[in-house]
Amino acid sequence: MRYFNEAKAHFVASHQNPINQALHHLTNVLAIAAVIFLFIDWRISLICLVFTQVFALGGHAFFEKNEPAFVKYPGITILASLAWSFENGFGLRQILAWRKARGEEF
Repeated sequence: MRYFNEAKAHFVASHQNPINQALHHLTNVLAIAAVIFLFIDWRISLICLVFTQVFALGGHAFFEKNEPAFVKYPGITILASLAWSFENGFGLRQILAWRKARGEEF
């Protein structure tokens, strides 16, 4: 469990840019969709998986300007990323905090 917590802390530290965070929440939604579509049409799953990599690696290359977390923690980073997205409501919690900080209400 300690290794997972280290990987998750590294993942969070590697994802500070809000645009990169949004792209990673999107990649996690696409990864879940890829699993679902695997039972419907494997080609759609493959397309989802390709887009997960395009968005994730693009977020690091253009916005974060750092190495993806999986370079240091291969494999376990996928679980850390999914846990992070679920904890943050796939970005909804971050959007609400941002709007609250600006004094906006729904």
